[in-house]
Amino acid sequence: MGGTFDPIHYGHLRLAEEMLELANLKQIRFIPTGTPPHRDAPQVSARHRSAMVKLAIAGQSAFMLDEREVHRAAPCYSVDTLSELRAELGAVQPLCLLMGGDAFLQLHTWHEWGRLFELAHIVVGYRPGFTLEERIHTATTELRRQYQKRRCNVAALSQQPCGGIVELAIPKLEISATLIRARVAENRSIRYLLPDAVAGYIHQHHLYTPC
Repeated sequence: MGGTFDPIHYGHLRLAEEMLELANLKQIRFIPTGTPPHRDAPQVSARHRSAMVKLAIAGQSAFMLDEREVHRAAPCYSVDTLSELRAELGAVQPLCLLMGGDAFLQLHTWHEWGRLFELAHIVVGYRPGFTLEERIHTATTELRRQYQKRRCNVAALSQQPCGGIVELAIPKLEISATLIRARVAENRSIRYLLPDAVAGYIHQHHLYTPC
């Protein structure tokens, strides 16, 4: 599960917990990105973002911090990260790339996106009642073809190392990192939006405050 995590919050954590359970996963790796190719640079350093992730996931033994991307100077592409993980875990270990529905519909814009299916399954979380099947018509012809070809159920994730697309209905918490950063900048409370340990870290290091 990748992201800038700028900062990590309960929306990220609840999504991961739901996917862990619904997809019968053994472990979820949180991979903070270093230099994201598809969005603006994070507001705080990779060191701070990784530290916040470590604090946030400390109570869940199935969650792991993976810092490989934050140490890269070059833009971080998912295909490179998955290639590294595949080399480390071997050819037969099932591996899943977790993402939301909006990200999946833009998958054709990702670097070497077609190779992702050779490296991992893709598990897509969507809002209940708003399925990919209803929205896939907005995608490119090739992405629609891959979607129709690769759709499978959760049981298939453990039967093959890669290549499937699984959809999971997951209630979304209306929390965003943008909201949290804005509230910090305005000196407003961020309690109950993210773990107390992360809130404490933000205040301790004066993150997201105006210069």
